[in-house]
Amino acid sequence: MAAQAVSVLITGANRGLGLEMVKQMAEGSRPLKKLFACCRDPDGPRAEALQTLAKKHPNVIAVVRLDITDLSSIKQCAVQVGSVVGKEGLNLLINNAGVLAKGTLLETSSEDMQNAFNTNVMGPMNSIKEFLPHLRAAAKASEAPGMSCSKAAVVNISSFLASMEIVKQSYGHFSGISYRISKAGLNMLTLCAAEELKKDEILFAMLHPGWVRTDMGGDEGDIDATQSVQGMFSVMASLTEKQNGAFLDYEGKSLPW
Repeated sequence: MAAQAVSVLITGANRGLGLEMVKQMAEGSRPLKKLFACCRDPDGPRAEALQTLAKKHPNVIAVVRLDITDLSSIKQCAVQVGSVVGKEGLNLLINNAGVLAKGTLLETSSEDMQNAFNTNVMGPMNSIKEFLPHLRAAAKASEAPGMSCSKAAVVNISSFLASMEIVKQSYGHFSGISYRISKAGLNMLTLCAAEELKKDEILFAMLHPGWVRTDMGGDEGDIDATQSVQGMFSVMASLTEKQNGAFLDYEGKSLPW
């Protein structure tokens, strides 16, 4: 993010883009105070790679249980984070955890849609609210003017599939209606938060990681996780108050709503 050491929290950190984010942050040149790598089951088999990475960087990475669909879990995580960061606060919250279902309108059940909203919209909303005191503390503790990801910021991982403008061109290739609608909801949430909390000098942005070869993106993706995360981190480092509420891809290009 910038020269100053920062505290960062990443959700969905046990695999895919989240795991790559943890790896690049821990092994990069940017100074870190603490990196909270959060996932639903830190002691389970799906978190083995994350735990191995944390053992390599024990002074930086803290693996923390966080179920983004469970408000009590988010509250517990926020208390735990607060006990570590104290008055210096949390500089960057990356809402990366998400779910993707591939169904059309007729194939998508109420349960599918509810699950997508619980994870992709309600989860980020509740995390913003619960971690807000720590983000405010970071903004207050910083002596830097304006907004940045090294001061206080929330980056929500969205998707170009949330764009209403591109539905006609893209729907035939991939329907994913619950994913599209929930990510569009996430974008609106981010815009509302950006407007409501700009007085606190907390930056908000949405990033599309590209079509990435991960468990979620599949084997036919355009890029790998390394390239996607490198791009997103470069974009994050460049964000200022001028991009508050921006919808960008991993190369920094603005996406249509």
